[in-house]
Amino acid sequence: MSMIADSLSVFLQIYSVLLIIRILLSWFPNLNPYEPPLSILTQITDPYLNIFRSFIPPLGGIDFSPMLAIFALQIVSSLFSSAVQAATFSY
Repeated sequence: MSMIADSLSVFLQIYSVLLIIRILLSWFPNLNPYEPPLSILTQITDPYLNIFRSFIPPLGGIDFSPMLAIFALQIVSSLFSSAVQAATFSY
């Protein structure tokens, strides 16, 4: 169980970093996110970001949905690590 929990924790951390990279790359308008090097990153992160884009439309040309997406991912990660710690202390 510990190996699965550790793996999921690492996955959530890596996915958070990928989201931050995707957000930072969106600041450069000359980069096309659908070109081969960046298309993999776009395919990995856009489905998750699109969930939040449906709730929060861009305001004044600024997309605030990635902040909510990262916040939600951090909450899930925190809840998961708390649950894992509680499960290990119960043994």
